[in-house]
Amino acid sequence: MKRILVFQTAYLGDLVLATPLVRSLKASFPGAEIFLVVRKGYERLLDNSPCVFRVLPFDKRSVVRFGRFLAGFGFELAVSPHRSHRTSMVLWLSRTPRRIGFDTAGFSFLYTDRVPYKMEKGVHEVDRNLSLLKPLEEDFPIVYLEEPKLWVPDSEVRAVLEKFCVKRPYIAIAPGSVWETKAWLPEYFARVALHFLKAGFTVVLVGSKRDVSRCNTVEAGAGSVVNLCGLTDLREFLSLIKGASLVVSNDSSPVHIATALGVPVVEIYGSTVPAFGFFPYKNGVWVEVNGLYCRPCGVHGRRKCPEGHLRCMVELKPEAVIRSAEELLNKHSF
Repeated sequence: MKRILVFQTAYLGDLVLATPLVRSLKASFPGAEIFLVVRKGYERLLDNSPCVFRVLPFDKRSVVRFGRFLAGFGFELAVSPHRSHRTSMVLWLSRTPRRIGFDTAGFSFLYTDRVPYKMEKGVHEVDRNLSLLKPLEEDFPIVYLEEPKLWVPDSEVRAVLEKFCVKRPYIAIAPGSVWETKAWLPEYFARVALHFLKAGFTVVLVGSKRDVSRCNTVEAGAGSVVNLCGLTDLREFLSLIKGASLVVSNDSSPVHIATALGVPVVEIYGSTVPAFGFFPYKNGVWVEVNGLYCRPCGVHGRRKCPEGHLRCMVELKPEAVIRSAEELLNKHSF
């Protein structure tokens, strides 16, 4: 194998959870150049990675043109954890002779190898992604590296903390989510922030521009936090996560980024559940309300609560999150 393509243009957290797949391919084919196609804007996520030869951004508006562009690289193998119709079409147009994808992907018939996508309790998304390498075992010795990993040097972290005047130790809180029913109440996040401010920590609010309103509400309720929501680029965001003593986040990308950087993380579940396979792969815990008749109400969350009460978030009190956070901090302080 000389050139291998990995295609993952979903959300940021999904791309992080594809890093074990990328690492395993490089370990299995050390002489190969690994190309990675990502959603436009995520190109720098894997900066410093020894596994990726080149990152190619895809803006999703030019399927035919991009497929023909990929054909020019002469890939021998393409592996795609992304399950969209568009992805299947692009990879078919790339003329890559062997294309591996999930059987639940749109236009999955365009793949040469189809692997079952198993949404089973206890099966993590990392393990599902790695299962895409199973068809190769008949022809090659495959090495599996299971842990998500990102590469952010300490020098990069120090520069970012100095730029934003962030003092250690600090707790990073990420109140945002693409889906409303996956976002814990901002006033609850504020109470968590107050707890750690009183305990002597700096509290840093992180997130994208779409999370600014929620972060502002948290700041209004907590007071002396460092609100950097919407003010950082991707690499700065990663550095803030890496430098933290603990991350508290909804079921969203900061959970998987923390995991990949070895930072303790508390994940807050609302409309989704850990059984879907997106819980912290390591160094983390999760908090949820058990026994609700309406959970889960969707795999990805929803724009609004179908029942109109959002009990999964309202009944999950700050005390439960604080307790889990303290236990995790104590565990990782030794």
